[in-house]
Amino acid sequence: MTSLRAFTCDDLFRFNNINLDPLTETYGIPFYLQYLAHWPEYFIVAEAPGGELMGYIMGKAEGSVAREEWHGHVTALSVAPEFRRLGLAAKLMELLEEISERKGGFFVDLFVRVSNQVAVNMYKQLGYSVYRTVIEYYSASNGEPDEDAYDMRKALSRDTEKKSIIPLPHPVRPEDIE
Repeated sequence: MTSLRAFTCDDLFRFNNINLDPLTETYGIPFYLQYLAHWPEYFIVAEAPGGELMGYIMGKAEGSVAREEWHGHVTALSVAPEFRRLGLAAKLMELLEEISERKGGFFVDLFVRVSNQVAVNMYKQLGYSVYRTVIEYYSASNGEPDEDAYDMRKALSRDTEKKSIIPLPHPVRPEDIE
């Protein structure tokens, strides 16, 4: 049976099978450690019965309560190719949403490549909608142009009027994101 547990420092040396996916953003160890230190409850791993890591979610709480922008943010969600289509990503998202709900968030947001239609469709099935398009959010390599991102959001129960998910009428640039 799959176990969902808190990510640990040791997992940093065991999750290459997940991060090898070309659509997974990979960061330096200090970045992961920062999340582990500041938002440990938002860093969850799925582990197979044999001990192999199957997937993980890494996020944080951020924003302003006064402006009704306090929210959970999904920084990374990835499932190893051999463990996809088992509902793990949906379960990890559900856990992050529950944590954000308990912390009084108004919504959960995430950024996803416009070209990653599999992920975009999955997020839509989970109740997320496109809030805005961020032009050239993802840096490209090998001479390709930078890629746009969707900022997708799902309102939580604290946002009774669903104001946090009203789509912006025009795209924004990365420097315009608060």
